[in-house]
Amino acid sequence: MKAAIFRQHGGPEVIEIADVPRPEAKPGQILIAVHGAAMNHLDLWARRGLPGLELELPHIGGSDIAGIVVELGLGVTGLKAGTRVLVNPSLWCGECEWCLKGEESLCNSYRIIGEHTNGGFAEYAVVPAQNALPIPDDLSFEQAAAVPLVYQTAWRGLINRGGLRPGAMVLITGASGGVSTAAIQIAKLKGAHVFAVTGGAEKAQRAQELGADMVVDRLECDFSKEVWKATDKRGVDLAFDSVGEAIWPEIMRALARDGRLVTYGATTGPKGQADIRAVFWKQLRIIGSTMSNRAEFEEVMSLVFQKKLRPVIDVVWPLDRAREAHVRLEAGQQFGKIVLTP
Repeated sequence: MKAAIFRQHGGPEVIEIADVPRPEAKPGQILIAVHGAAMNHLDLWARRGLPGLELELPHIGGSDIAGIVVELGLGVTGLKAGTRVLVNPSLWCGECEWCLKGEESLCNSYRIIGEHTNGGFAEYAVVPAQNALPIPDDLSFEQAAAVPLVYQTAWRGLINRGGLRPGAMVLITGASGGVSTAAIQIAKLKGAHVFAVTGGAEKAQRAQELGADMVVDRLECDFSKEVWKATDKRGVDLAFDSVGEAIWPEIMRALARDGRLVTYGATTGPKGQADIRAVFWKQLRIIGSTMSNRAEFEEVMSLVFQKKLRPVIDVVWPLDRAREAHVRLEAGQQFGKIVLTP
């Protein structure tokens, strides 16, 4: 089968299209004919190489997968060949204390399809049957591929970790990214007032079209000052951030007393700076969040299926353009999700 692979860590130039053996469904697994697979920053980090992340090379990326079930492994029930599905990219053991509490994203051996294992940038992919979720006929494969990772991350981070409530003032950074475009919609659905931060007039316009109440172009001004003025020097109740190191000082300044910063990524670097005096004087909370548990995933997917939340797609390209997709995402040129189709 055809797949986008890398044989060594490095820049986008290491991505190549190659013929590799088609995987077979083992007990408890299904084989999916991939019709759409979306890019995430995880794909960039896996390609570059992360401390402690040991991959079997060559590696196939792609955590967000949608397609048709074509083969069932031994013991699989509840699914049949021909079913249209999307895939929950989370992998959990099901046996540790966290899994038994229903908090699979805290599993002692938690992994992600496409990062720790081969993923969906190929004509076929094998996944655990329990990770497949049937999709409605009116949801395209491209749309389905654009939602799993980013919507579960935004839902858990805002609702269950961030404690978002109606009427809250929320700051969402990196507003052109997949998780952030999901977060804008979720926050508005829950009745929040949304401040979004992005770079460039076109991206700012698109963030506003998604529902953001105020969009600040970080290339034109200090967003923390603009948010501070817009809130009558009060600040926001909740900041939702994946940008990390480059803007943490501004985020801390933009938070109100008893404010919460939910961090779910570090695209500009892992060492965020915080004025400790502001943290204790304003009684701020810094909260980590990543992915979601299974119940949260199914809850937010149901909202997508009901069209209360909508996938945001930047471009749909053939798998042959995988290297170009890495370049586009790495340069931050996208708004929403880049979807590849075999």
